[in-house]
Amino acid sequence: MTETEHAHPVLDCRNIVRRFSEGTSTLEVLRGANLVVAPAERVAIIGASGSGKTTLLQIMGGLDDPDEGEVLVNGEAMHGSNEAAKGELRNRYIGFVYQFHHLLPEFTAEENVAMPLLIRREPKHVALDRAGKLLARVGLGERLTHKPGELSGGERQRAAVARALITRPQLVLADEPTGNLDSGNGEHVLSLMLELNRELSTSLVIVTHDHSIAERMDRILVLEEGKLRPSV
Repeated sequence: MTETEHAHPVLDCRNIVRRFSEGTSTLEVLRGANLVVAPAERVAIIGASGSGKTTLLQIMGGLDDPDEGEVLVNGEAMHGSNEAAKGELRNRYIGFVYQFHHLLPEFTAEENVAMPLLIRREPKHVALDRAGKLLARVGLGERLTHKPGELSGGERQRAAVARALITRPQLVLADEPTGNLDSGNGEHVLSLMLELNRELSTSLVIVTHDHSIAERMDRILVLEEGKLRPSV
């Protein structure tokens, strides 16, 4: 990491406002949410269903635009640029893990994990080699050529974690990453994410309703009435 990269928080959300129109009325889901995430820091965001947690996470990752406020990723503005620029910023700095794996069904596990590197135009043999090594690291070394439909739920989610980390991103955004798994597989996936977080010094922001997951993070924030506050 360069000296310039150290000078900025990995993620800086400033006064994020997001409104949605419902017929003739407007619902303000986020009302000035602020968050600063340091390098290698692990943050949990909890809150009631419908409080806007997923909306906030999507704005952090440039998948949705705020109505007001700004998001800086490693000091670079996520919003206000075109979609191609946002996509490039995401690919350079951010990995995503969702409740559902979102693996592409027509590709093998190895190809799915290599995809972010191929988007960066890395040589195919280099991308596949790195993907194979990372899949072995998450216990899927014997499943490289299996397609998602041939993997169990836990295996698919481990592949999704590998895909999120293949670029060694500075920031991983995770939305209920174990929410679709039984307790055993959920614990395996979470432990894997935390182990790789320490190993790669990746910052981690997890949206979860599970307090046992939240308590394993460095900080717990509650999204309430459109704003983030420390959990007490």
